[in-house]
Amino acid sequence: MKKNKKENDVWIYVLLLTTLLILTESLKTYTFRVMEVDLTFSLFLLPIAYFLIDLIAKKYDYKRAIAAIAVSAVIFTSFSFIMAYFIESNYILRSISGEFCAYVVSSFVNLTIYMFLLNNTETPQILVIFNYIFSLVVYYMFYTLIYLNMIIFDTYWMGYFITLSIQVFICIGLSIVDRKIKRGQ
Repeated sequence: MKKNKKENDVWIYVLLLTTLLILTESLKTYTFRVMEVDLTFSLFLLPIAYFLIDLIAKKYDYKRAIAAIAVSAVIFTSFSFIMAYFIESNYILRSISGEFCAYVVSSFVNLTIYMFLLNNTETPQILVIFNYIFSLVVYYMFYTLIYLNMIIFDTYWMGYFITLSIQVFICIGLSIVDRKIKRGQ
């Protein structure tokens, strides 16, 4: 009986991950200014998405984490299309596909490296932090290449490094929490 309850609990995390992605999309238009660069509030949530995927992998298993990525990506993309239709925005396909590809690829990179760390090391905290940072770099690389289609803006690189710097501090906190979570519990 206990095993069935554990199997059903994973969907709570998938729902939380999906809600987090939708919130990330919703906050994309709200910005704040740092050193003359406009940054979105959604930058605070992306590391938490990677943390949730790692939590699912650590608490349940790799297959459920893969399913969580797939389900959340499909629902997130569907939500984006539906909202674009209802608010009649000029939401172009390149924006949605850029976010979808960036999220899926960076999540798989994050999950693969994290599972390697779990299975082959004692999961040093610094490597978990580097994994989060590398996943964020992959996310922005795909998002930039597909959605923006150019990286020559005057403030692009400043915004890029400021965003990553802020997210590094979030990743450090998340890796501390990850360290305290036992595998399979």
